[in-house]
Formats: sequence, structure tokens, C-alpha cells
Amino acid sequence: MGLEDKIKNKRDEVKGAAKEQVGKTTDDQQLESEGKTDQAKSNLKQAGEKVKDAFRKD
Repeated sequence: MGLEDKIKNKRDEVKGAAKEQVGKTTDDQQLESEGKTDQAKSNLKQAGEKVKDAFRKD
């Protein structure tokens, strides 16, 4: 299930980046902020997955 989580997290990160870019392009600060938030959440989840992987390898 770890690989599925990593893929989902990456998908969410890309989706957040797209939201941020659309927000910048359309001058929609709320959408831009949502995109940044989505990316931050995804990055935290990815960090959690890396920690899990580190413990599984030992």
C-alpha cells in the first residue's frame, strides 16, 4: 500500500501546483492559496511515507 500512497500524494501535489498556477494566471488569490496548501499537505504526507520506509528497511 505504500506505493499507492506515494502515487496518490504525488498526484495531489501536481493537482495543487496546477491550482496554484491557475490562481496566479487568473489573479485568484484564494485558488492560488488552496494550491499551495494542497502541495504542503502532500509534501507532509510524502515525508511520512519516507519515515515509514526508513523503519521498514531496518
